[in-house]
Amino acid sequence: MKRLRLTVITETISPYRIPVFNALAKRREIDLHVMFLSETDSSTRQWRVYREEIRFSYEVLPSWRKRIGKFNLLLNQDVAGALDRAAPHVIVCGGYNYVASWQAIHWAKRHGVPFYLWCESTTRDRRNEFTLIEAMKKKFLRHCAGFVAPGQAALDYLQRCGAAPEKIHIARNAVDTELFARLGQAARNNAGRLRAELGLPARYFLFVGRLVRQKGVMDLVRAYQRLPWELREKVGLVFTGNGPLRAELETAARTIYPGHVHFAGFIHREQLPSYYSLAECLVLPTHTDPWGLVVNEGMACGLPVICTTVAGCAPDLIRANGKLVEPGNVSALAEALEEIAMDPRLRNQMSQESARLICGYSPDICAAGIAEAALAAGRKAHA
Repeated sequence: MKRLRLTVITETISPYRIPVFNALAKRREIDLHVMFLSETDSSTRQWRVYREEIRFSYEVLPSWRKRIGKFNLLLNQDVAGALDRAAPHVIVCGGYNYVASWQAIHWAKRHGVPFYLWCESTTRDRRNEFTLIEAMKKKFLRHCAGFVAPGQAALDYLQRCGAAPEKIHIARNAVDTELFARLGQAARNNAGRLRAELGLPARYFLFVGRLVRQKGVMDLVRAYQRLPWELREKVGLVFTGNGPLRAELETAARTIYPGHVHFAGFIHREQLPSYYSLAECLVLPTHTDPWGLVVNEGMACGLPVICTTVAGCAPDLIRANGKLVEPGNVSALAEALEEIAMDPRLRNQMSQESARLICGYSPDICAAGIAEAALAAGRKAHA
């Protein structure tokens, strides 16, 4: 059987994507090559680069990066040369906002190669407020042969931009669910020791992510402060992650009494399941987020989830396993926190539902969606 040569272009060697690409490379009908535009982005990411886990063909293109205010400029050398060497039958590109993405789509047009955009944008993504950027994105979309979307919110956005439904393929966003579930169970088996080692409260709400205003972290501190004092005596609040808002958050947290607010700093992937599995629930109070993969991680560890409606994952992942609130609604967030903390039966039901739902969001399932899009593009190109 002739294998379809698929080149995926993506920004960094993200720990979230390695399991997906490993699963995609195992498929007999796909000959995968991944082009990373840079190894990592140290200005926003502290995670390790897990090169030893990579089981697919890849290269890291020479690059130069500069952060200008809110914008991240990334320039690459030899994009066309790398594509010439890979000679793909189909290209799937994760993003439109890199110069390399535009170079790749022009290369695809010149060589008659189908170009698919892996799009995570949503209608409620605040990045859409920049008119010029949105106009450029829509121009880019018009040149794409098809699209890969991680879920319902991105699918709705693409259709709103004029993409035909038959050109959109779903590749459900995934993390290494087996890894998080396994490490999470191990953490629960050693709960007492881990709580002492990590300095964790007996009970706590958990936030995982960058400590920046757009993640809604100040809303979470204010919501925690609104909880009844007797509840704050029993249940703490734990932040994992770093960011420019940490000092302001710590100042606000010192005014809360009674209560316990703990800042754990950045936590690497191997230790995160301990924080997830010992928590009451995961809270993602974000004001804008194309998905929110921490929700996948928390659910794999069996956590109930409180999430805002703007997170891209919300239509797909938040059902009977959690609560949805509007971004910035501190009162609704506090009510959701209190309801989950006060009802152990509800927490148990939500926990079981999270574990059940996340089974449909594995790396294999995500890889199958990408493969389906690539094979469909290949068939059309040779029809």
